Amino acid sequence: MIYHILHFFLKLLSYTPFCMLYALSDGLFYPLYYLVRYRRKIVRQNLTESFPDKSLTEIKLIEKRFYHFFIDMTLESCKLASISPQKIKQRMQFTNTEAVNAMLRQGKSISIYIGHYGNWEWVSSMPLWLEKSATGIQIYHKLRNKSMERLMMHIRERMGGTCVEMHKTARCITELANRHEVCIIGFIADQSPKKQESRNFLPFLHHKTPVLTGTEKITKHYGFEAFYLDVKRKKRGYYEAEFIPLHENPQSLPDFELTTLYFQHLEQTILLQPELYLWTHNRFKHAEKLDTNNC
Repeated sequence: MIYHILHFFLKLLSYTPFCMLYALSDGLFYPLYYLVRYRRKIVRQNLTESFPDKSLTEIKLIEKRFYHFFIDMTLESCKLASISPQKIKQRMQFTNTEAVNAMLRQGKSISIYIGHYGNWEWVSSMPLWLEKSATGIQIYHKLRNKSMERLMMHIRERMGGTCVEMHKTARCITELANRHEVCIIGFIADQSPKKQESRNFLPFLHHKTPVLTGTEKITKHYGFEAFYLDVKRKKRGYYEAEFIPLHENPQSLPDFELTTLYFQHLEQTILLQPELYLWTHNRFKHAEKLDTNNC
């Protein structure tokens, strides 16, 4: 019952024209930022620690731009419930697909490193740009609320991808390999590990940051190719995502090097448009601030 109610309102919102959605977004900024103050403390702390060379005025400017974008992205994501493949391809474009498709045609499976940057929900439209013979997989964390879980699965799989829970990744890949199926798997790899799992650290945005290495282990174990998805926001409601190869032979790299390359790319992406990163996430809760003089 709850699912059907949520689905009805999601559909209703998804049919709203973009111009009206953005008018709604503009109207929601003031109450969210000034009245509700949604996660303002975490956002301010994350920005201040990540950009120690910026003044308070500059930090506040990024902060406000982030909240404007955060609302935009949330409403844009609702459009996935009804938007056509043709329309989403106009608004979420992928480049260097030739390199990716060439590898898929050669029977090579691929790991795609993604960050909580730009509209990562729209990245679920990736299969529209790739070889139809390849199986598109999205790795995700299961939500506690069953109705929300079902709803998110619906919108994330509309464009041809399949959602797989993180703990089922290895089994899924093994089953695909046994059927000799080529796959391309998207990993949002900048998640914060649990404290007891914080064994690997990298310098990231002026923090000694604990990172997960599961994507690297899977990539090397199964002999996958590895790409980073570099997302840019061209203008409101329009994005471009470029497939960038992380290394020509990921299996030859020392342990932890592939993860290091990913976070280096992600940091450079964030520095170009910092307001597009998910600053409400307590990414650095188990991290340590680095001495600015040593960065």
